[in-house]
Amino acid sequence: MGTAQSQNTSVVETTARDIKLRERVRRTLAIEAKGLAALSAAIEADLGDAVEGAIGFIERARGRVIVTGMGKSGHIGRKLAATFASTGTPALFLHAAEASHGDLGMVTPDDVLLAISWSGETSELGDIVHYAGRFAVPLLAITSNAESSLGRAADVALVLPRVEEACPNGLAPTTSTLMQLAIGDALAVALLERRGFSASDFRVFHPGGKLGARLLKVSDLMHQDAQMPLARLGTPMSEVLIEITGKRFGCCGVVDDAGALIGIVTDGDLRRHMSGELLVTPVEKVMTSSPFVVDPRELASAALGQMNRRPVPITVVFAVAEGKPVGILHIHDIVRAGVL
Repeated sequence: MGTAQSQNTSVVETTARDIKLRERVRRTLAIEAKGLAALSAAIEADLGDAVEGAIGFIERARGRVIVTGMGKSGHIGRKLAATFASTGTPALFLHAAEASHGDLGMVTPDDVLLAISWSGETSELGDIVHYAGRFAVPLLAITSNAESSLGRAADVALVLPRVEEACPNGLAPTTSTLMQLAIGDALAVALLERRGFSASDFRVFHPGGKLGARLLKVSDLMHQDAQMPLARLGTPMSEVLIEITGKRFGCCGVVDDAGALIGIVTDGDLRRHMSGELLVTPVEKVMTSSPFVVDPRELASAALGQMNRRPVPITVVFAVAEGKPVGILHIHDIVRAGVL
């Protein structure tokens, strides 16, 4: 009995600890959610005007957005610089401490400085602020203190509402850094939309990894020109079979005298028309008319979805522009590219 009671007590204590842990996690999320709600509300007031002013400075700049900060604000700044750069706004991160030791040479009068400091009194930003004033480099600030040294020096100060940190000691930057990140992301997305930055533009800056694969187009993967298995109307099936075998796509497109794709011969067509006369039969007697095709400008992922949603899923498809075949795409090409 003593052992059983001890085990039950241990289970109860473990459950109580787990419940308390989850309560702490929920408390953190609730506090940070309040911070984002306060930030959203501030956009309806003075912060909204500041955001519009900051976007105006960035849009007029002929150079880059130079993002700077120290400590946790610096980590946020590094992420924001990467987000700006990947969404069509040229940007780089300048370490506030290194700036005073030669890295200010990265900054030109064509650039815009975006300095991040919750207090607005980060000492390492002093030389950067002085440099901006001396060489007329527009200075934007993300801070919670409009009357701070940084807030007063900035051409535009994005003043964030003061909120409770999720840290129970009120010391570790938590809610504050989340708000810095959120307002920076909002700037980047607003600029993206103002510039009409498209998925195609996005892929230029993201050629690698899963994201790059998702943005590949049919034209990036399709086989073209002599690689396409094609036959003209009137071609005997003996020659069509040679074309199918030689090109190894398991099919052959059929084009008319103008070069327009009007049919396709697949292994299913061959089985349906199998007879002693097959080899001398004209291709138009065997082909399936009006085959399913895709646009070469279409995302490969979208083409894959359409291929899988056919009444009978298909593994190969012709890409057609203005009625004429310009490429052929096999499902294996899509899989190899990581488009899933």
